[in-house]
Amino acid sequence: MTSIIPTPLTGTPLPRRLFSTLALGLCCLLTSAAPSLGEDPASDKATPAAVVPKDPQQFHLFLLVGQSNMAGRGKVTAEDQNTDPRVLMFDKANQWVPAKDPLHFDKPGIAGVGLGKTFALDYAADHPGVTVGLIPCAVGGSSINVWKPGGFHKQTKSHPWDDCQARTQLALPAGTLKGILWHQGESDAGKSSAPGYQEKLHDLVARFRADLKAPEVPFLVGQLAQFPNRPWSDSKRLVDAAHRSLLESVPFTAFVPSDGLTPKSDNVHFDAASMREFGHRYYKAYQGLQVK
Repeated sequence: MTSIIPTPLTGTPLPRRLFSTLALGLCCLLTSAAPSLGEDPASDKATPAAVVPKDPQQFHLFLLVGQSNMAGRGKVTAEDQNTDPRVLMFDKANQWVPAKDPLHFDKPGIAGVGLGKTFALDYAADHPGVTVGLIPCAVGGSSINVWKPGGFHKQTKSHPWDDCQARTQLALPAGTLKGILWHQGESDAGKSSAPGYQEKLHDLVARFRADLKAPEVPFLVGQLAQFPNRPWSDSKRLVDAAHRSLLESVPFTAFVPSDGLTPKSDNVHFDAASMREFGHRYYKAYQGLQVK
């Protein structure tokens, strides 16, 4: 770091020795007051610093996109705070850190356990010598209409597509993009929006692949929640059909079923146990694509 010698109001520089003494004292004060690298100031438990592979081919990246059931709303437990040196996340400050829930920060205080970490742990277990990097970009409550250039989401005062693209471009140089995980559609399961969802979804996949220069990157879409107390409407069935349609006409795509997964008390979001199970299912679907 470059040091700048302060100058008093008179314009006369301070003696270098005095400046050095003051600078050293200030440095010590800041060091003692600030948490060490990788330490969570809100916890007594220190988190190991992230180790990013030097070879981008050994750092496999996955983009997490969609709305709240991708961001995760499951209750966070001590188990979810455990980290693995081979699973990292691109945090809000655009830094690689050890992954722990909540991965997302779309709605601070609400974001919780999602499916991304479980998916990454399964992937790492099957790929010795590889580190997994998660790029969380999901935005709770977002319609597919805001997942396009210039789209604005009033609820979070964010631009989901533009923000995602900016973060992804910062993250990509460190590794190799291996997949895009998508869970979204609840906000488009209305009478007026559901009929056009399929076309918009197909366009979304094409845009992701074109903008990221990854024409064959796997794209996985998760099924909407099937909760007994929230029976599906015809509109939800249309969105479900759109999700399934990817497999028929878009290569390198997979559909992940949500059968048997259970809700939180709100009957909108999957509970933590179901989020972890969904992560296992996403990885199983990814395996089915037989990606090299």
